[in-house]
Amino acid sequence: MKTGILYIVPTPVGNLEDMTFRAVEVLKAADLILAEDTRTSGILLAHFGIKGKLQSHHKFNEHEAVAMIRERLLRGETIALVSDAGTPGISDPGFLLARSCAEAGIEVQTLPGATACIPAIVSSGLPCDRFCFEGFLPLKKGRKTRLEALSVEDRTMTFYESPRRLVATLEDLAAVFGDERPCSVAREISKLHETHVRGSIGEVLAHFRAEEPRGEIVLVVGGKPEEKGKVHRNKYKDYGDGETGEA
Repeated sequence: MKTGILYIVPTPVGNLEDMTFRAVEVLKAADLILAEDTRTSGILLAHFGIKGKLQSHHKFNEHEAVAMIRERLLRGETIALVSDAGTPGISDPGFLLARSCAEAGIEVQTLPGATACIPAIVSSGLPCDRFCFEGFLPLKKGRKTRLEALSVEDRTMTFYESPRRLVATLEDLAAVFGDERPCSVAREISKLHETHVRGSIGEVLAHFRAEEPRGEIVLVVGGKPEEKGKVHRNKYKDYGDGETGEA
């Protein structure tokens, strides 16, 4: 018997028109749709006229659910995984299921589509030819160690953060990175009130101390600047000039 396919389907981070035609067709054809929050995904599916069986799949039940889902795929079913917004697996449930399916020889296809970090990096004005994605910083244990390790990172860094913790995170960054390091805070990407606040960490911190942050936040921070007089060596020179290629 031919095994089924697990489709990992990105959903809009804001504007529903960011949904791709292929994503809609995959969700319509799926035997089962796994959703981080069935209420949130139910609204999206109704908007596109998708009628499918929804099942909850989130960080509190994914360990127990993986075996059952894998068995259904091995029987030939087509299953789609969505998160509340963006691409599953990127700071959302999805990694465990994708790994389990790949290990079992089940085909896993991830559709290209919406994610919050890429628009934030490109719009920041900071170098985006090389960058690292850090997701959410640890809340307590390991937070200082992680920041100290990142203080010497020379690539642009991107973080997800909640509005209620943004000021504290900027304060921690200023203490470890220095308040002159360039950064950008993107809010509500692709939504009606999308905004970008750019400047040094100190300037952006002052802005959000005066104006309470709201909405979904992506924080982009410049890498450690090169030391003056140091000759830059492009360790990626064997891969072309970096000016062309697919994103």
